[in-house]
Amino acid sequence: MLKDITFGQYFESNSFIHKLDPRTKMLLLIAVIVFIFVSQNAVALSLVALLIFVSMILSKVPLKMYLKNLKAILPIIIFTMIINLFYNASGDVILSFWKLTITTGSIYRALYMAARILLLIIASAELTYTTTPNDLTDAIEKLLSPLKFIGLKNAVHTLAMMMTIALRFIPTLIEETQKIMNAQKARGADLENGKLIERIKALIPILIPLLISSVRRAYELAEAMECRCYNGGEGRQRMKQLKYKSNDFTAFATVTIVCSAVVAINIIL
Repeated sequence: MLKDITFGQYFESNSFIHKLDPRTKMLLLIAVIVFIFVSQNAVALSLVALLIFVSMILSKVPLKMYLKNLKAILPIIIFTMIINLFYNASGDVILSFWKLTITTGSIYRALYMAARILLLIIASAELTYTTTPNDLTDAIEKLLSPLKFIGLKNAVHTLAMMMTIALRFIPTLIEETQKIMNAQKARGADLENGKLIERIKALIPILIPLLISSVRRAYELAEAMECRCYNGGEGRQRMKQLKYKSNDFTAFATVTIVCSAVVAINIIL
């Protein structure tokens, strides 16, 4: 299942979404996430879903990459749906046993929450698929630049660098974990069968090498940065300057219209 997680990977393309300023993509992602939760009914949420679906097409990222991400979180989605099946008691009763009751309202809520999770994962994954780690660093630092006026100038650059490195190493750590698991299976380790306690104990031979590998990679990265005389953001200039273009304003206008429509639908319905 680990090989199915593609979150954090960059897919190179020349699409409309790839050409957007990384600050635009981050701000629009925040707006989309907010309005996924603001949507109070299926019609409003469908409008946000349509916006995400159109952006997926414009990004020219293969659909299989999104599907792999969804496959990896399928257990979480199923668990969320099961919990919500017994949360809402409104509507007609469909099934009742012991103290648990499943109604039309609970089914609607379960599907609604599952749709929210799916849209959150797809929208977040699209940002990493269409934006390089370097662009993400620059975008985060630019968006947090007002904090420099309250004495957090160096902290802004450090925070942006930490977040980008974390995103960058997600695919690397997943690949490393998969290699360790395959090596343990080749030695006869059973990681999939047995009781829960036994399966948890079987993870120890995986976690320890993974921890050692992560520390080694962190040390090598720090040493490489020191060899290149990296000393933080003080006096640092960028080879690529971020500038808003007409495409960015088009994207802002489109998302603004959709968000306004969601608010109007919430009020009307």
